[in-house]
Amino acid sequence: MPKVSFNNKQNSFSNALKTNVDNYFRDNNLKKTGNLGLYAKTLVLLPSALLIYVSLLTFEMPVFVQVSLAALLGAVLASIGFNVMHDACHGSYSSKKWVNELLGLTLNGLGGNAFIWKFKHNILHHTYTNVDGMDDDIAKSPLMRQCRTQKWVPAHRFQHYYVLLVYAISSFAWVFIMDFNKYLKQRVIQTPLQKMSWQEHFVFWMSKVLYVVFYIAIPVAIVGWGPWAIGFTVMHLVLGLTLALVFQLAHVVEHTEFEHASGEVTHIENAWAEHQVKTTANFAPDNIFINWYVGGLNYQVEHHLFPRISHVHYPALSKIVQATCKEHGLPYHCYPTMTASMISHFRMMKALGQHP
Repeated sequence: MPKVSFNNKQNSFSNALKTNVDNYFRDNNLKKTGNLGLYAKTLVLLPSALLIYVSLLTFEMPVFVQVSLAALLGAVLASIGFNVMHDACHGSYSSKKWVNELLGLTLNGLGGNAFIWKFKHNILHHTYTNVDGMDDDIAKSPLMRQCRTQKWVPAHRFQHYYVLLVYAISSFAWVFIMDFNKYLKQRVIQTPLQKMSWQEHFVFWMSKVLYVVFYIAIPVAIVGWGPWAIGFTVMHLVLGLTLALVFQLAHVVEHTEFEHASGEVTHIENAWAEHQVKTTANFAPDNIFINWYVGGLNYQVEHHLFPRISHVHYPALSKIVQATCKEHGLPYHCYPTMTASMISHFRMMKALGQHP
């Protein structure tokens, strides 16, 4: 596997930022984990998903209502991923490890696997953000070219047209292909997966079986193959599109930078914290609904600098991060609206699709 290092001898930005943020929590007597707002959100999202699921299987309703509820279920499941699972798998939901471990399993309830996700996201993506060859979130694909160092193929000329379809089917691929691919190969791109205990192997297979039982077998037995297929497809299209768009808007936009892990050893001249700032972007910071729905992941700069701090603190931390970036001559990428961020993303995908 390639070895990538950062120039962490120049850590003035990181040290100043850590001091400023620590002072904020100390002066305001706050914990860095979640608060009542996050716990209340959990008590809204989890029962809502269960209620929609049961309603779809229990009540007779017009087809358009069923399809609308299936779409809503996909949207709610995505929000559970953004809010509950994401904080829990980063260990920032609660100061109690068992709470984080338990709620991290909501990812398994969405069809994924918390162990594999923690490795590919917490370790690879957060350490090697936008490093082609290391970051699985921008892994090379024959369908998508997400940075200049990735091989161009003629189909990429049209990627800005079909990329929404790729995003929409991404959760299908995640649940039924990519997890199994990583599990069976025991590696993510070129990096060996951490050793799994027998308990983790058991959880992997048991949760996949339970997914088939609750998302396929039980619905088919109650409503039949046709209605199930329509509802399941609609749910996944909304889930996949929502998850993919939010994460793509954080890194694959016009102003973010990329690196390439070339050969056995790659040295990145920036310190790690500076690298995070240059490769990440925020969007819609003043949109209350988006901030609530995406679990603060519209504040990706803050999240990448402080992944073990709960997202409920990011709006306040953003002022500190922005000021510290300015003091050290670093960029602070932020799109004022989600629309502006999406336009930038599709403009970049179009540019990357042209022949290099």
